[in-house]
Amino acid sequence: MVIHPERVGLVRTRELLARDMGMAMGTFRNRKPYAEPGFPRPVSSPGARVMLWDGGQTDAYRAGDPVPALPEPGGAGDLLDRQEVAAELGVAPRTWDGYKRDPRVAEHLVVVCGVEHWPRGIVREFQQARPGKSGATGRPRGSANVLPRGQAEDRVAALLAARPAITISEACDALGIAPATAQRALAQVRGKRIAELVEAEPGFSFTAAAEELGYPPAVRRAAVEAARMAGSRT
Repeated sequence: MVIHPERVGLVRTRELLARDMGMAMGTFRNRKPYAEPGFPRPVSSPGARVMLWDGGQTDAYRAGDPVPALPEPGGAGDLLDRQEVAAELGVAPRTWDGYKRDPRVAEHLVVVCGVEHWPRGIVREFQQARPGKSGATGRPRGSANVLPRGQAEDRVAALLAARPAITISEACDALGIAPATAQRALAQVRGKRIAELVEAEPGFSFTAAAEELGYPPAVRRAAVEAARMAGSRT
């Protein structure tokens, strides 16, 4: 299930449902009225830590009225939670935790009852904006960088957000930069991402963070060294 953008104001948490039903939270937890036959299905993803329901449906159920159907999912405006986004992209939820920092999706974040969501259309645009789809023909050997050096890390960061395992050659083709520039930028950006994840998840080692972010074994050593340098500067 997903949340339709026009029904965000109707979303209910456990706490709000307990209030609507006039129950203390302890009673609500014990009775679990949402487990009764016929109770509306959650609009949160299966297994979500914060369960969410559509208040229009729960109000109808409590009143003994027919439960109205929700709009058919699949629209670009549908709001997806972390697990639903990961399923849409075909990645692990923790991988999305790294991707969601990309400016192309970060500015579209919608928080519903304390839970992060993103529009399906934005997620699909992010999925399509992967390197290698523009038909780039490569950069002639020995030619100068097309992209100014100062912009290399920002552009490489966008490529990595879409494809953590991107190679130096692919970055060169996508951005028109020299191999040495691509190698340096990839290591620096990967290092920053690793350092950020370790800071956010103290249980991770640098090596474990590199693996979690999807960085190939061949590049992890350089990325971890860059992460240690980035961490020492904070």
